[in-house]
Amino acid sequence: MLFEKKEPPIVVSVGGSLIIPNDSIDTDFLIKFNNFIRNYVKKGKRFFLITGGGRYMRYYRDAATTIISDVTSEDLDWLAIHVTRVNGHLLRTIFQDIANPRIIENYDRKLKNWKEPVVIGAGWKPGWSTDYDAVILARDYGANLVINLSNIYHVYDKDPNKFKDARPIKKITWDELEDILPRKWTPGLNSPFDPVATQLAKKLQLTVVVTNGTDFDNLENIIEGKTFKGTVITPFRIDSAFYDRDYYIGKKGGHRFAYAESFFGKVFHSLANFYRAFLIKIFLNPKNCLDVGCGIGSLVYWLRFLGVDAYGIDLSKHAVELAGKKVRPYLKVGDITNIPHKENEFDLVLTFDVLEHVERDKIKKAIEETIRVSNKYIFHKIYTTENIWFNLFHKPDFSIVSFFPKKYWQKFFTEFSTTNLVRPKLVLPSFIETKFLLKKK
Repeated sequence: MLFEKKEPPIVVSVGGSLIIPNDSIDTDFLIKFNNFIRNYVKKGKRFFLITGGGRYMRYYRDAATTIISDVTSEDLDWLAIHVTRVNGHLLRTIFQDIANPRIIENYDRKLKNWKEPVVIGAGWKPGWSTDYDAVILARDYGANLVINLSNIYHVYDKDPNKFKDARPIKKITWDELEDILPRKWTPGLNSPFDPVATQLAKKLQLTVVVTNGTDFDNLENIIEGKTFKGTVITPFRIDSAFYDRDYYIGKKGGHRFAYAESFFGKVFHSLANFYRAFLIKIFLNPKNCLDVGCGIGSLVYWLRFLGVDAYGIDLSKHAVELAGKKVRPYLKVGDITNIPHKENEFDLVLTFDVLEHVERDKIKKAIEETIRVSNKYIFHKIYTTENIWFNLFHKPDFSIVSFFPKKYWQKFFTEFSTTNLVRPKLVLPSFIETKFLLKKK
C-alpha cells in the first residue's frame, strides 16, 4: 500500500552482566535469548541488539589501575568499549544467518537499505556507556521501544546493595531519574541508566523499559504490550495531571490548530467535528453514543445538534471545564480503562485519537471497556505510523506513548471473541487516517 512503512525496530540493550554474569559466559542465557529473538523475527519483528561489557570490563579496568595508578578516564573507557565489542561479535556469530554483517561501532555511519531483521551494536566512544548508543539507535531508526536488560527487574530509589530500605520504582520520569543518578559519567559506573544517555533520552522524549533479561516470559509481555514486571522511564506521567489546561489551549504539544490558539483553529476543529458527526449520523445512525476521550466536547455538541443522544467522558477535568455551557452537562470525567457507564448502554462507543495515548499494558483493558458499554458498534480512529498527513498539521504530541503500525492494532481488534471487525463505510487512504469499526456479535 502507498506510504506503508515497516514496523519500527525494537532496541534491546543486553547488559554484560547477562552475557558474563560471573567468570564464564552464560551459554544457557544465550541459548534462550537466541530462541526468543528468532521466534519474534518469524513474526516480523526487527531488533537492534546492543551489548554491554559486564564483569570482565571491570576486570580490565581494575587491572589497569592496579598496575598504573594514573590511567586516564579515556583509556579506561576504551578498555570497556573493546570488551563490549567482543560481546558484540559473540552475538553476531550466534545470529550470523539473520544479522547484518556489520557490527555497529561507529554510530555516525548509518546503515543504508538494511534488510536483515537483526543488527548488532557495541561500544562507540569514551564518555558514556552503551545505554547512550541504544538511545542513538532509537533516534536514528525510529524505534518506539527501548528495552534495557540487566540482572534486576527495577530501578531503585537508592542502591539496593548498600541500603536495605531501597524501594523498587515501577514508573519514573526522566526528570525524576536525573535526581537519583550521578551527575557525570565515570568509567565503570554502575547505574540503571547512564547520565549521558538519560539527558539525550529526555530530550528525545523516549520511553525505556528496564527489566530482568533472564525472565523471557516477562520480556514477551513487554513486546506484546501486556502487563509486565519492570521500571518504565517516560518523558512525563501519563495521567490526568498531564492533560492540564495548557494541553487543551495549545501550549503543550497537540494540534497546531488548538482550541484557544486562534480563531482559525476554533473554526477548523468545529468544522472537522461537524463532518465527523455528520458521517456518524449518516452511516451508523445511533440513537445514543458515548465519545471516550471527548476533550472539550465538540464532537458531542455536533452529534446532539444532529439528533443523537450523545455523551462524553475525558480523563482530564480541565477539558470538561473548558467545554461550552451547552455541552458541559453531557460530559464527565472518566478513564477509558474504567468507563463510568453500564454494560450495553450505548448504540455506539467511539474514540478519536485516544488509544495511541494509552500505555501498552492498558490497551487491551481500554478496548474491552469500550466493547462492554456498547450494544452494537465500537469505532476507533487511531494515529498510526502510516498517517504521514498527521505531521503536516500537528506539533509533536509527547503524550503519544503507543505509536504503532495499523497491523499492530488490527491484530488487537481481531482477538476479541464478542465482536467482529468490519470495514467502515467511508475509508480514507492510510497515509491520512486509520479507522477501525467493531460490531458486537
